[in-house]
Order: sequence, then structure tokens, then C-alpha cells
Amino acid sequence: MNRMLGIWMMRALLCGALLFSSAGMSAQDEKVSLNFVNADIAEVIKAVSHITGRNFLIDPRVKGAINIVSTTPVPSALAYDILLSALRLQGFASVESGGVTKVMPEADAKLYVGASGDGRASGDKLVTRVYVLKYESAVQLVPILRPLIAPNNIVVAYPNNNTLVVTDYASNLKRIEQIVESIDQPSAEAPIAIALKHASAMDVAQTITRLMQDGAAPGGDASQRFVLAADARTNSLLLRTDNPARVERVRDLANKLDMDTGVPGNVHVVYLKNAEAVKVAQTLRAVMSGDVSAPAAPTPSTAMTSTPAVPASASFATNSSAAVTGGGMVQADAATNALIITAPEAIYNNLRAVVEMLDVRRAQVYVEALVAEVTADKAAEFGIQWQGLGGGVNGTLVGGGTNFGTGNVNITNVAAGLINKTPALSPGLNIGLLRGKDLGVLVRALETDANANILSTPNLLTLDNEEAKIIIGQNVPFITGSYAQTGNTSTASPFQTIERKDVGLTLRIKPQISEGGTVRLQIYQEVSSVDSTSLNNAAGVVTNKRSLESTVLADEGQIVVLGGLIQDSVSNGEDKVPLLGDIPVLGNLFRYGTRHRTKTNLMVFIRPHVLRTAAAAQGLTQDRYDYLRGEEGQGQMTSRAMLPDMAAPQIPPLELKQEFSLPSVPAANH
Repeated sequence: MNRMLGIWMMRALLCGALLFSSAGMSAQDEKVSLNFVNADIAEVIKAVSHITGRNFLIDPRVKGAINIVSTTPVPSALAYDILLSALRLQGFASVESGGVTKVMPEADAKLYVGASGDGRASGDKLVTRVYVLKYESAVQLVPILRPLIAPNNIVVAYPNNNTLVVTDYASNLKRIEQIVESIDQPSAEAPIAIALKHASAMDVAQTITRLMQDGAAPGGDASQRFVLAADARTNSLLLRTDNPARVERVRDLANKLDMDTGVPGNVHVVYLKNAEAVKVAQTLRAVMSGDVSAPAAPTPSTAMTSTPAVPASASFATNSSAAVTGGGMVQADAATNALIITAPEAIYNNLRAVVEMLDVRRAQVYVEALVAEVTADKAAEFGIQWQGLGGGVNGTLVGGGTNFGTGNVNITNVAAGLINKTPALSPGLNIGLLRGKDLGVLVRALETDANANILSTPNLLTLDNEEAKIIIGQNVPFITGSYAQTGNTSTASPFQTIERKDVGLTLRIKPQISEGGTVRLQIYQEVSSVDSTSLNNAAGVVTNKRSLESTVLADEGQIVVLGGLIQDSVSNGEDKVPLLGDIPVLGNLFRYGTRHRTKTNLMVFIRPHVLRTAAAAQGLTQDRYDYLRGEEGQGQMTSRAMLPDMAAPQIPPLELKQEFSLPSVPAANH
């Protein structure tokens, strides 16, 4: 009983110490002194509830002690804010809902906070705000804001409409809002257009870039870097940089260069990077003269073309009977691959725009061809030949026998070779029965099986719409005629006329790339060889030829079959004695059989690769270069005890910007 009385007295003293009101003051002007030392959270919330008139709902997990010291009275309206700050230090937060203030752990409070976009919330109240970004990426902004937000609160990005959702204390959200506004600004690198009236945008862009390229270098100051491009259609400069001073400097140079010279016949020299100056000059003359049929391309053997200049007006229209006042002309210098244009500014600007569109890097096509030939040749021979000579009546000899074939296959030829001591047998199994020097029986059996697998893979790199050709083989002489030349002597001297032809592998292509990436190929493929069996032919050698000429369409990297041959031939031959050769079993003594089968499979494939950039060409070169180095490495000679070591030559590794040098010559041994 005494203990309960002590607790009630302590609470009364606590309330008397906390609440200090002045007589005659209104509720809003009332001031209180808050002093809590190791006070229970629930008791402090109860005291603040009496002061502010708020209804609190306390989570059972909210436990602990609070220390609040107030040396001077504060307005009663601040009591709730002070309580929120004290709760935040303990890891608790409050959420207002339906006239009730819920006090719960901070980790769970974010689940009950409603969205607020009016910005009226302040202090340590939990608030959820949505920030819609206009310029920057919301996803990239999350890692920047995450360290600035309490660990138990959230910041997420919604990429679909580029928004940020942040739940945190109202006091911190004001700082987050300022940071988001500072970052979400239009980029200073937005392109700036500078319109020109007189000068050509392409020429001005090249001049300014050369003058100011020190800052644009990789090792230069990053703030001085800029990108300057020319738009030929609007005759404008497009500038992008993050340095305002750089913008003004480029704009000032452009305005100074964009001056009307007033001279009707300005001479300009335009150096081309990719196109051929002679052909571009022809195209420009055809456009200026209105001639739809461009003249044939002259050979660039001379330094300057001798084609007369064609005058033109500002609209490229000309009068063939008289030169138009203020016209222009175009010349090509093949030695420097440059165009010399003499024309007023208006005409020159139009011509310069056309040159810029024509002088572009042309795509290249790398063509891989594959010629595969598989041949199987099988033959079989079997036969028995015999001959005999015996005594007869009154000295008359009686003989008989069989013989088939010619040459070393025939028994009589083999027997004659034995008599002359020059025996010669044909390939295969030969079994003979000799009687003295006479050959009585010859049994011959032969089976051949020859397979050939020929694979040729020529490849070629060429420009788009340019024909290329590669020949790998020999230049073989062919006799085309012969006659006897007597002259002033009675002895005739023979004379022959010879024509040389390429025998080997030939690939000729002309590719044309469409905008969709499809490649149109005009192809001529030939594989020829000299028949080894005809080397001693009096009429000349015989060549085996396989050629194909076609025009096909292929996608980039697609393997296309161009054509081929599948041939299967079987032949069966038999020599026999009539009637006797048809007797079962015994008939083998009177017949000779041969069988021959030849099967040929020949196919030609092709695959184009489009190389539009220098990097693509470099990658292809690196692949082929490394393959060749690997083949050279496998061809190195092994060490032998009795032979000196001699390393085979090998090309050096290929690197970017490789500088090739001649191999060093070893000093002579004295």
C-alpha cells in the first residue's frame, strides 16, 4: 500500500515539474518545460498526449528510456516534435492515421506511410514522396541518394516513367529534393546549331577543328574538348561541349569566317578522303550540265584532267550556246586526289554538300569460296590365259590357247618377253606355268581403289561494286601451230607457235551491297589442271577444267551453293571364247573380265562478309594473320644430331599500327 502511494506521488511530482502554465495564456501560447531523465517511453508519450491532446497507439515492441532536458519553457506545440526526435534516436517512428498517432519501430513504419507531395510535413515525420525526373536517369540516381537516406527507409526507381520513390523523414526529404533539383538539369553538352550564310559548313568545320584540336586531343584538358560537325543540308555547324567559353570561341570564329568575299570566281581546293577525285569530278560536271549520261571515266595517268570546264548557274542549269555569268567549273587533280572548284559561294556550297555525301568510306566485301571435289575410282580385273603347242602327224604341229587384252596383259606378249629376256608383267597378281622357256598358263588378278579429296578455298577482299580477281596456278604453254621454214637453205627448220594459258585456280568476283545488307555477287570460278597422262601426247597436253559463272544473292555471312556435279558411272567389260566362256566354272578358263566404277562429287560454295569499318577489316586480318603464323610454327624443322639447326622464317606478330621492317642480314663468316 505504501509502495503504490509512493508511485502515485512520484507521478504527481513529475507532472508538476513538466507542466508549467501562466495564468491568462491561451492554449497556443502555453509553454511547458520538458525534463525526463531515464523516463519510460510509454510515460513520456502519455505526458505529451496530455499536453498536445493527441491520441497515441503504442506498439508493444516500443520499449526503453528517454532523456529530455529543457532548461527554458518551449511552446506546447513543439512538444510533439521533440518527442518525434527523441523516438527517432531510439529507432522508433510515428505514423498518423485516422486521428491516431501510431508509434512503432522505424523498420515497419515505412509500410504505413502515405504519399505526400504538398511539402507541408516537417520535422521527423515519415513521408513518402515521388520525384519525376526530366533529364537524368532515375536508375542512375539511386546509388547517389542511397547513402543520404536512413538505412531503414527506402529509395527506389521506376524506369518506365523515370521517377524516384523516397520514404524518409520530412526534414531529410527537403535536402533530398534540393539535391534532385540540382542534378536533374539540362545537359550542358546539348548540341548547339550555328547557321552560316556565306561560307561552307564543311570547310568551316574542318578549319575550326584544325585550329582548336589541342583541347580535343586525348591528353588535353577535358573541359576544352568539343565535337564539331557540319550539316550540309542546312549549311550549319553542330557543336557539343560542356564549356560555355568554348562555345563562344567557336561561335566567334564561325562568324568571322562566314563572310561574303564579293569575288564572283572563288577557287576552292577540296581534298577527298575516300572517293576518287576523277570520278567525282565527272559526276559533278554531269550534274552541272544536266547530262544524264555521265562520260566514261578517264584514266588518271596525268596530273590534271583535260576535260573543259562546264559553266553553271546557281541552280546547276547551263546554256550550251553561251557561258552563264557567274558560272563555275570543276577540275580533278589525280596526283593529290583533290577537286578544284571555281564557283561563287552559293554554287560552291551546293557542290560542297554533294562532295561530302559522295566522299564516304565504302564498304568492303570479303568473299570466301570453297571448291570441294571427292572422287572414288574402283576397278577389278580377272582372267586366265593359256597356250599350248604339241606334236602332230607328219611333222605338223598342233597348238591352241587363249589370249586377251594388249600389252603386258596379253600372254603372248609376256611369253615374248621371256624369250627375249625382257619380261614385263602388268600390275596385280600374275601366276604363270612355264615349260622350258614357253609360258603355258597366265593367271592375272587386279583390283584398284583410288580415292581423291580435293579442297580449294580461295578468298578475296574487294571494295563494293569493284571487280577483283585472284589466280593461283601455272602458266602452261600450248602449241597452237607448226610449219617448216626453209628460207634460203634447202634444209627446212621446224617452227612452232605457242600460246600460254593460266592453269590452276581462278576466282573473279564483283560484289554489290544493298541497303538491307544483301550482297549481289557476279562470280566466275575456275579450277583447272594438266592431265598427267597426256604429258607425252604429240598433239599437246590435255587439261581438266571445272568452271562456273553465275550471279547470286547472299546475306552477310550466309553460305550459298553455286553449283556442282554428282556423277556415278559403272562399266563392265568381258572378253571370252564363244560358247566355251559360258560354261559354268570351266568357263573361267576361256574368258577375261573387267569392271570399273567412277563416282565424282563436285560442289562450289561461297560466303560473303561485309566489312563496313576499319575495325572489322582489322579483326579479319588478325584472324587470317594468326592462322598463317600457326601454320608456319608447325613447319619448323626438328633438331637432328648430325644436322645443323636451321629455323624456318616466320612472320612477326601482328599488332595495331604494326611497322614492318626488313629482316636483318647476318654477317658473313670469315
